[in-house]
Amino acid sequence: MAGGPSTPALAAAVCEAGALGFLAAGYRSAGEVREEIANLREQTGRPFGVNVFMPPGAPAAPEAVEAYARRLAPLAEQAGVDLGQPRFDDDEFEAKCAALVADPPAVVSFTFGCPEEGLIDELQAAGAEVWVTVTDPEEAAIAVRAGADALVVQGAEAGGHRGSFVDRPERVEYGLLALLQLVRAEAGLPLVASGGIATGSGIAAVLAAGAVAAQLGTAFMLCPEAGTSPAHREALASARPTGLTRAFSGRLARGIVNRLQGEHSAAAPLAYPQVHHLVSPLRAHGRKTGNPDVINLWAGEAHGLAEARPAAEVVAKLDREAREALAARPLAPGLAPSD
Repeated sequence: MAGGPSTPALAAAVCEAGALGFLAAGYRSAGEVREEIANLREQTGRPFGVNVFMPPGAPAAPEAVEAYARRLAPLAEQAGVDLGQPRFDDDEFEAKCAALVADPPAVVSFTFGCPEEGLIDELQAAGAEVWVTVTDPEEAAIAVRAGADALVVQGAEAGGHRGSFVDRPERVEYGLLALLQLVRAEAGLPLVASGGIATGSGIAAVLAAGAVAAQLGTAFMLCPEAGTSPAHREALASARPTGLTRAFSGRLARGIVNRLQGEHSAAAPLAYPQVHHLVSPLRAHGRKTGNPDVINLWAGEAHGLAEARPAAEVVAKLDREAREALAARPLAPGLAPSD
């Protein structure tokens, strides 16, 4: 939920309601992360987590990014904005990690890769659990060996960026249920299920499949505490389909299909974060003017089930529905035990 929807107010409301709220550190400076953590601590004394993007690998070939910039130039000209500088950076990774060691939350989760054992040890010694997002069994094995405390198992149904360690065209994108079973068979760590979960019955389903918890994002993006833009909110409330794309950031992500995604996904290079910075002014223009055709409308496949209600009410409803579903567990006709 980096890039706007994540706010201290949303995380605090989720925490106060009895769940584990998270702050997104992605696209924030280390100073901004420290400020948001302090803000969150003023609003709640309950445990919370912070999610950090792992640094990208080698930069993409400049020619591929330049070709994509030429392709987007008419769209930017039509919007009256200049495309951004496609720079390569690590999102202040080391400075953010140092800040989290100095002022540790209950959980630090990592996406786009697995931190080195030394950093995991340092965070754990400071008092934080370390969770690693995985999208296939091989990534899970790497995170187990590195010493992670838990694995966030992200199915292909999830909105936003795929948490894969390496983004490549030939990747197999596993659905959540299949991936939970595969990872559970290989890893003895607690599993947190993520991807397309929007109801209490969805939470109950992943708990039955072996997860110890469910992670929801899109389900909270219509909450008043979220920083979701009005145009994005409108799209989330629709029945429009989602699709996977690299058009907005150069990294595979799931969003509601709009003009930019539909017309330019096939041409978008694997070039993160260069494409992210290139397209940033166009996305910002779309949010400011309410033009949904140039915004990254990140959303999970079940986005139509999100509700515009306070986060505390969402948590309470999810909790109630999950408990009811787990208590009922009806058997299909013909499978009831005989007397």
